[in-house]
Amino acid sequence: MAAFISTIVSMFVIIPFLGYFLTFIMAKELLKNHRKAVHVATDITTFLLILSVHFIIISIWEKSFLWVILISIFMVGIIFTMVYWKEKGEVHFKKVFKGFWRVNFLLFSTAYISLLVVGLILRFVKII
Repeated sequence: MAAFISTIVSMFVIIPFLGYFLTFIMAKELLKNHRKAVHVATDITTFLLILSVHFIIISIWEKSFLWVILISIFMVGIIFTMVYWKEKGEVHFKKVFKGFWRVNFLLFSTAYISLLVVGLILRFVKII
């Protein structure tokens, strides 16, 4: 049973967009609201993307750069909070965190796709 659960979890880490679609479908059925289902799926997929980027980096360069990932997440949080504060004059933590998390979704989606392309190119060059 543990091996089955481990396989399912690793599949979602390797293919986060599958996790997005499955989470979206379940959230849509439970919430009966398309917009909220997209937000729930995006929030869960962000975590999967962060894990995926970490493991793809390990796969490509055989070295963990988790500290760089964590620093970039914190920097995005600091920058997002400062920009929000400059715009609104005060900080609403719930809104700041939602925005911060969604910016991380965009950042790590881009990083995930870029690292997939880089990994494929490096493997292809290594074969030749």
